[in-house]
Amino acid sequence: MTNTEASFDVIVVGGGPAGLAAAIALSQTGARTALVARQAPYADNRTTALLGGSVDFLDELGVWPLCRDRAAGLKAMRLVDDTGRLIRAPEVRFVASEIGLDVFGYNIANAVLVDALERRAADIDQLSRIAEDAESVRCDANAVTVTTSSGRSLTAQLVVGADGRHSLCREAAGIGVSRRTLQQAALTFNITHARPHHEVSTEFHTPQGPCVFVPLPGDRCSVVWVAAPKEAERLYALDDDALSAAAERQSHSIFGRVHVEPGRHLFPLAIERPQRYAQNRVALIGEAAHVVPPIGAQGLNLGLRDGIDLASVVSKAKAAGEDLGAPQVIARYGAARRADILSRTFVIDVANRSLLSDLVPMQSLRAVGMHLIGGFGPLRRLAMREGLAPSWRNARKAG
Repeated sequence: MTNTEASFDVIVVGGGPAGLAAAIALSQTGARTALVARQAPYADNRTTALLGGSVDFLDELGVWPLCRDRAAGLKAMRLVDDTGRLIRAPEVRFVASEIGLDVFGYNIANAVLVDALERRAADIDQLSRIAEDAESVRCDANAVTVTTSSGRSLTAQLVVGADGRHSLCREAAGIGVSRRTLQQAALTFNITHARPHHEVSTEFHTPQGPCVFVPLPGDRCSVVWVAAPKEAERLYALDDDALSAAAERQSHSIFGRVHVEPGRHLFPLAIERPQRYAQNRVALIGEAAHVVPPIGAQGLNLGLRDGIDLASVVSKAKAAGEDLGAPQVIARYGAARRADILSRTFVIDVANRSLLSDLVPMQSLRAVGMHLIGGFGPLRRLAMREGLAPSWRNARKAG
C-alpha cells in the first residue's frame, strides 16, 4: 500500500525477487517497511530453480500459493560429462526420493515469481510501496536518508541494499567489493521440445562450461548455456532455427526436436564479493552481497536466504527494543551470512575451475570425485542435502 510517511524502520532499495521477498519478510516482523523501486513489468525470460528452504520461505510469506501452478517440479538432476577429454567423469544422477523428498525444488519464470511477490506486497499494510528509483542514499550516525527520483526524502534506521551488483546502497555505505571477471558468458533462453522432460534437470559439462536444461511446465525447458565469450556471442547471434539446431545437438537429442522460444539474454560471468555484508546502517542482500556464476542454481536461493536471516535479526532486535541499524545489530546479520555465502562461492568456483582445466591431474581428480559421489550412496545423499542448503543452518535453527 502507498503511504505518505517519510520515516520508516526499514527501507528496502531494489525491486527484484530478493528485494521484494525481503521487504515482505521484514514487514511481517512488525517493522514499518518501505520498498523503493520502480514498478514495471518484468521483461526478462530467465527462470530460477528454487531449492531447499526457498519454497518454504515463499510459502510462509504467502507468495508461493500465488505462483505454484506455474512452476515445474525437479524430481531428479543428471550431470553428464560432455567434455570429450581423455579422462571423463561418469554420469551422476541425483534423485529427490533418495533423500525422502518429492522434488528438490521448482523451476519458475522470474516474471511469474516477481508478479506473485508484487501482488503479495500490495496486500500488506505494514509495507509501503514507493514506485520510484532511489536517486541517492546518505548514511548518518542515527539514520539513513534515501532520496527518490521525484525528490522525495525517506529516512529509516536501516536500509537494505537489494539494488544489484552496481549497488548505490553499497557505495553509500562505503563498502568495497572485490571482482574477478571470468572468461565465460551465459546465454539463456527457453525451448519447447517433442519429448517430455519427466521433471529431470540435465546438465551437460562442456570444456567451456555447463549447459543446463531445466524443466518448465509442459514440454518446455529453460536453458543456461555457459561458454567462452566469443562462442556465447556466436550462439546469441544465430537465428531461431540455427539456435534450435545447436540446442538439439548440445542436448544430444534427448528431448527430440527442439524449438527456441522468442527472447534470449547474454551476460558476462564474474565472481563478486563485498568486503562486508553490512556497514553504516546498510545491509546488503542479493547481487549487492554476492555475484556467482549460474552453476548449481545458487544465486537467487542465496539471496532469499539473505532475506530469511535479515528478517530474523530484525525481528529479534525489534523485540529487544534495539536500534535496527545499530552496529551490533547489523553485525549479527553479517555473521549469519558469511559462512553460507563464502562456502557456496568457493564450491561453485572450484567446480567451474575443475571443468575448465585441461590439466590431466585435475581431470583425474574430478572424475574420481564424480565416481565416488555417483557410486557411494551416503556420499551422494550428503551431496544432495548440502546442495539444497547447508546442514549447519538446520542444526543452528534446531539449537
